Amino acid sequence: MRAILLAAGMGTRLRPITLETPKPLIEINGESMIERQIKSLKEIGVEDIIVVTGYLKEKFDFLKEKYGVKTVHNDMYDKYNNIYTMYLVKDYLKDTYVIEGDIYLNKNFLRKDIEKSSYFSAPKYGFQNEWMLNVDKNGRVTAIEEGSEDGRYIMCGVSYWNEKDGEYIVKKLEEKVEDGDFTTLFWDHIVRDNIQKVDVRLEKLDSDDVYEIDSLEELQWIEENL
Repeated sequence: MRAILLAAGMGTRLRPITLETPKPLIEINGESMIERQIKSLKEIGVEDIIVVTGYLKEKFDFLKEKYGVKTVHNDMYDKYNNIYTMYLVKDYLKDTYVIEGDIYLNKNFLRKDIEKSSYFSAPKYGFQNEWMLNVDKNGRVTAIEEGSEDGRYIMCGVSYWNEKDGEYIVKKLEEKVEDGDFTTLFWDHIVRDNIQKVDVRLEKLDSDDVYEIDSLEELQWIEENL
């Protein structure tokens, strides 16, 4: 088992903080988001961790010595969305956690014994235009739709991919990038468009288990309330 941490983005919505500090390195309660992710992974025995950098890549160098992680640099971080970031590390997407760098894990809900590909998701309220998960009675994700319906389970930036589904997603990812029509896409578009061809389950979380930091207001709220 391994993990891919997506940390290439510029974090423009958190400026001026991100003018000198990449978003994943922003500290909450004295600890950066990405270091909390790394520690959570190590707690369950995941040592093979790949951090994909882009913006201010040199700021992540200390993670290699401190935690033994690998880094892969995306030199197109300012041109494409994260589909290209995932393309650069596609060979690692088997029995792998994928965590976006701006995700704050308020609780370590990661598991070593997971077998099914899964989206870890919490019900959220007051959100606008998020990706919501539709599931069947067995907890299998059957569709992903954009919307603003309170209480729905939404994509929270944490997923796990087993070997079978990872191989399929990589194939579709390669096809999309090599076709050239991908510059505005996120890598989860590949999953959404092929959701009937993979077996992805919903791993339910409590609403305060995980937070995505998208704005200065959200950062301030978390610092004051957690």
